[in-house]
Amino acid sequence: MGSIKHIFNEIHYEMTRKVAEGGMGLVYEAHQLGAGNFKKVVAVKLIREEYSAIEEFQKNFIGEARLVADLIHTNIVQTYHLGQIGGQYFMVMEFVRGVNLEVFIDKHRSLDRKIPIDLAAFIVSRVARGLAYAHQKHDLEGRHLNIVHRDIGPKNVLMAYEGDVKLTDFGIAKALDLMYNEEGKVIAGKDEYLSPEQASYAVTDARADLFPLGIVLTELLLGKNIFRSADRSQSRRNILSLPIPVFSKLREDIDPKLEAIIGKALQRDRDKRYKSANEMLTDLELYLYSDRYGPTNEKLGVYLKELFGVVDPGGTALPQHPTSVSRP
Repeated sequence: MGSIKHIFNEIHYEMTRKVAEGGMGLVYEAHQLGAGNFKKVVAVKLIREEYSAIEEFQKNFIGEARLVADLIHTNIVQTYHLGQIGGQYFMVMEFVRGVNLEVFIDKHRSLDRKIPIDLAAFIVSRVARGLAYAHQKHDLEGRHLNIVHRDIGPKNVLMAYEGDVKLTDFGIAKALDLMYNEEGKVIAGKDEYLSPEQASYAVTDARADLFPLGIVLTELLLGKNIFRSADRSQSRRNILSLPIPVFSKLREDIDPKLEAIIGKALQRDRDKRYKSANEMLTDLELYLYSDRYGPTNEKLGVYLKELFGVVDPGGTALPQHPTSVSRP
């Protein structure tokens, strides 16, 4: 890390620690430095040098940065800057001091503790809120970008200790004129979090993000992904043909209203699925708030701090979350 620190110090970024590492890149916690002892905590996403030299990967990384630069929403991780130094591309992003959903689920599993149903639905509703914004996004010329995230899963949902829920990693997103895309020839996404369209090499639209969001909701409720198999191809087959269970038989406090939301999100026929993230968001919020005082960011924040024993979020190390550098 020494040479990286030295290089980035020259452009006013002080790298403090590595928080994640993947095959193609790394994510560091860093301080952005400025005049008058200005210091801001940021995340720096760095492509490994060997991948920075590959044109296809360059285009996708640049495309991701250009795409998310204008995705300014409380439920999406903000991107501040794209740069290149020493032959390596890097992205400066909002630093989320908290955990991702994978860590959150694993923590409950280790404690043999169920995630409260209202908090599970609330977390997914916030992701749906971010997706609704992204799916409806237009460029400066007024063209609909037709964004499809294509990588919805627990690793790509971050939760701040204050209770903010944020979607990240648009590295394999599909968007007008911005991202390298060979849809129909390759499968984009993680096998156990695919939509049936992705698993069958079909062309996707925004509804393809709602099936995996349904998977995430069931994983929060059950503590496991029912489609996951040790064999990747079997996971894809499960996405396409595994009988969808009655989830209230797997967790008895899932009520009929929530069962109906899950069932609609997990429709394999996308014409029977939710038509939009906004429609799914509406149903989740009606479920949460129509007849009672429902969860808030603050309630989730209190729960997270208790769960992870956080006393002072400002001085607590961020548990590692996976890199948001995806394959091209």
